[in-house]
Amino acid sequence: MKQHANNEGIRLKNWSTGEVLYDTLHSTSNVKALNCRSTICTANHMNTIKEVKPIRTGDAVLDDAKKFIDEFYASIEKFGSAEHLNRWSEIKTQIEESDGYIMKTEELKYGATVAWRNAPRCPGRIQWKKLQVFDSRHVGTAQGMFEAMCTHLQYATNGGILRSAITVFPPRQKGRCDFRVWNSTMIGYACYKQPDGTLLGDPFNLELTQAAQKLGWAGKGTRQDILPLIVQAGDGEAHFFDIPEDLVLQVPLRHPKYEKFTDLGYKWFALPGVSCLKLDCGGLEFSAIPFSGWYSDSEIGSRDLGDKHRFNLAPVMAGIMGLNTETNESNWRDLAVSELVVAVAHSFREAKITIVDHQTAFTKRRPSETFIEHSKSEHEERGGCPTDWVWVNPPGSFTTPVYHQEVLFYWIKPLYDYQDQPWKTYNFGKHFRGTLEKREIDYLKRFRHMARAALFAQRMFMKAYANRTKAHVFSKAFKPESMHGSNQIILARFVLE
Repeated sequence: MKQHANNEGIRLKNWSTGEVLYDTLHSTSNVKALNCRSTICTANHMNTIKEVKPIRTGDAVLDDAKKFIDEFYASIEKFGSAEHLNRWSEIKTQIEESDGYIMKTEELKYGATVAWRNAPRCPGRIQWKKLQVFDSRHVGTAQGMFEAMCTHLQYATNGGILRSAITVFPPRQKGRCDFRVWNSTMIGYACYKQPDGTLLGDPFNLELTQAAQKLGWAGKGTRQDILPLIVQAGDGEAHFFDIPEDLVLQVPLRHPKYEKFTDLGYKWFALPGVSCLKLDCGGLEFSAIPFSGWYSDSEIGSRDLGDKHRFNLAPVMAGIMGLNTETNESNWRDLAVSELVVAVAHSFREAKITIVDHQTAFTKRRPSETFIEHSKSEHEERGGCPTDWVWVNPPGSFTTPVYHQEVLFYWIKPLYDYQDQPWKTYNFGKHFRGTLEKREIDYLKRFRHMARAALFAQRMFMKAYANRTKAHVFSKAFKPESMHGSNQIILARFVLE
């Protein structure tokens, strides 16, 4: 890649087709997302976990807010209008008074959709204009967060015809804890460490499962238990909620050729929902923004099922196929993973669940070709398309046009950014003490009510006993013990009456 001589931008060539694009959009980026130096490139680093930074104040908010609101009014063709200028005056006053401001719903929706458009690691953002934005900034409790996420799941799942959606909770704010969703994905499978050290379930979620257990959650102990949603509202207390079964659509995995794979009984959830990111928009940071779209077949087949550090089903499938796993010369892993992808695509199609694959019903073209078209359109419309080459290329990508496409990796705002893992800094000891104190208080309340009831019953008994009608029973065969027993019965009868 090289800078074009006529300052048209950075030249990007597709080495398969020979087509050339020029990126000028990168010049608008002021986000330092990479630690590249003159002699070292770190673009291939995952960088999916970041440290918590202080909440922005003053000029840091003001500068981003100004740029954002200008872009918003330009998008609706009202840049420089009285409405635009008055709105900026309102925002500026709020920031000067509180280091923040309240976005209007239409501004938030614009920011959330453009953030998806700007996401360099998402190959499916051609659909960015169709994103459904649920404004949940009014929610103030963990219970409210859970209910909003259930609404999201129901809308997005849509009986298998998946719809992209995002739910936005309140932004970071001085004087309160950040709203957070602990789950990396809205739906995920738990992982249990067995006594012999082996893992049962999805190793990706081992730490989250252990955190959930510390909070008091107990799963069934199977290899595909659905994890609860773990959320924190402004009070900072973590709460877990089991997702209703009718909101979790799962697809039984079957292979069209290898019945033994079907007999394994694996399944996968239909809706991929990333819930650990934050939305950096207009100077504000929305730290809880569960987002969902749809899967690509290779994402499940190759990564989730095939990777060694996940379910590691490649050796299992290879055994079913009768491949020699003792040597790499048989290419058993490549062949097995390909069949896992076939199983996923077949299962989702049979269940009529939305999935992006080489036979996609939406375009009748490969997703990579769709992305290529989107990239061309973006260069024409706004001068660039930020792209992380590593992430947009699926496994086996050497057969697709994206593999041969030069790209530029940069970040521009609004953007979806990574955050820390909240359970690593959460004070579980405080949580336990708080829970025990609450239990003790509840116990004392119940004991006090029981004591009052017992005292009342005792008083009523003594009053009835004092007013009882005395009687003696004489039997023909007089015996003290029979008299005593009869007297007890009569006394009891009169007291009860």
